[in-house]
This record gives sequence, C-alpha cells and structure tokens, in this order.
Amino acid sequence: MTTSSLPTRRAPWGVHLKLLGMAVLWGASWPTGKVVAQALPAFTASSLRFALAFGLLLGWLWAVHGRSTCRALSSRQWAGLALGGALGVFGYAAFFLLGLQHVPAGRAALVVTTNPVLTTLLAAWWFGERFNRRIGLGMALAVLGASVVLTRGAPWTLVTGGVGVGECLLLGCVLCWSGYTLVGKRLLGGIDALTTTTVTAGVGLLLLLLVALAVEGGTAFAAVRDASLGVWLALVFLAAGATVLAYAWYFEGVKALGAGAAAAYISLVPVFGVLFATWGLGEAVDASLVLGGGLVLTGMVVMNRARR
Repeated sequence: MTTSSLPTRRAPWGVHLKLLGMAVLWGASWPTGKVVAQALPAFTASSLRFALAFGLLLGWLWAVHGRSTCRALSSRQWAGLALGGALGVFGYAAFFLLGLQHVPAGRAALVVTTNPVLTTLLAAWWFGERFNRRIGLGMALAVLGASVVLTRGAPWTLVTGGVGVGECLLLGCVLCWSGYTLVGKRLLGGIDALTTTTVTAGVGLLLLLLVALAVEGGTAFAAVRDASLGVWLALVFLAAGATVLAYAWYFEGVKALGAGAAAAYISLVPVFGVLFATWGLGEAVDASLVLGGGLVLTGMVVMNRARR
C-alpha cells in the first residue's frame, strides 16, 4: 500500500512510523554488514545483496503497478534514476562495506549522523527548505559529536591527519547518501517511491557486478562458495530489510516530509546500531562513543524542534 492510498489525516503518522522502522533496519544493518564484510570481498558482497534486493523489488513493482510503469518514464527521468543508482546504491554500498573492514560497526553507525547535516544544508540551498540559526546550532552540535566519534575523543586530529582509512571511507557514505536523497527529492514529484527504489537498485547492481568482476574476480567466487549459512542469512536481511523496506520507506518520507525532515530520522540509526553491535557482536562502548553520540542526538533534537 502506498501513502497515496491512506487517508490524508492518517498519512503523516504512517510516514513517521515507516521512518522509525527504517532507522531500526538501518541500525541493524551495521553489525550485520560487519559479519558480511569479514567473510566476503566488498563488491561481491554488495552485488549479492542488491541482486537479492532487486529481485524482490522487481516482483513487488510488477505486483503493484504491472510491467508498464518503467515504459512511462522519460529519458530525463531515466538519467536522474541512473545518477541516483550510481550514488545511493553503488557508491553507498561500496563505501559501506569497505569502511566496515576497518571500523567497528557501532562507531561506523554514528558516522552516518552527519547525513542530515549535509542534506539539510544542500536542501536549503537547492530547494529552499527551512533553515535558521537554531537549525545551524543543531548542525554544529551534530558535527562536533560526529568528529568526537570519528577521532575517538580527539577532534583536533581532524586537521592533523589523525583520521584513518576506514573513517574516510565512511565519509564517502555520507556524501553519496546526501546526493541520493536530493536526487530523489527532485525525481519524486513524478515517480513513485517503489519505482524509484527498484530502478536505482537495478542500476547500482549493474555497476557493482562490473566492478566486482573486474577487481575481485576468482577470489570472490571462492569466498562465496565457502560462505557460511550465517553470512547468507545476513545477506538476506540486508537485501529484504535494510534495502527493500528501508529504501522504500525512506523515499516515502522524503516525498511526504521533505528531504531535511526525512533525513533527520537517520540520527536514530546510530542508537540502534550501537545497541545491536554491543548486543550481537560484543563491541565495547567507550567514553568517546557515549559523549559523541550524545552530542549528535542533542544536535538532531535541536534541528528537528527548530524545523517545526
């Protein structure tokens, strides 16, 4: 059921609940992705994830809209969807698993809290979405908190080269996802969320397969052959939960609430990510993670209150 089929007065509650569910699924995706990243090469793992996801999305799309929906897209819309797939699927997925090879899952999840900051700035500039001093204050707190997490309590090392390869790769996730959100905002006026998610997943899958074959080759085949049942279950969760449902719910939120407001829900991702990583992987929670996470969440609360 799409948001357009819900009663108008109930739609906002449904959208907010879906965005909350998105945050839970994406939070769980970090420790789950850590399991996959330790067992499979990054591009091969991403290809498997989106191959499973694309199959599910395509079946869903045909069941809801039939096979004619893609033929109705214009060449400009196809170009925009291709760009969205390159950024939000190929780029994000690659940086996601490459970064998790170097950084603990809970700490990595906190890095994504800079997504709403960059997205809000760009949405204010490109689309004229609301921006004021209180939103700026919330953004400053969120950035400070993220820098504390990134540098393990020493944010001054950001200017002295103290950030590792894993942290830099995770910042690539932030850049790709902000671009994906804003491309989606531009496109959703004429394309429904399910079609957008399906087509961008297909484009991203094609790019991931090409890179996996070129870079990882035979090594990847051996790793897939030897993968355990737990790794395959993790891939199924990443495909069905953290991709199919979460992506569709996120784009519904962008369409209904605006890019900045929908992206603000990403601030909840690290809360669930740290909880799941601590519970499922036994990762330690140190002072910098608690302090930085508290600053980030405070910043997100300030931003959301100021936006309302």
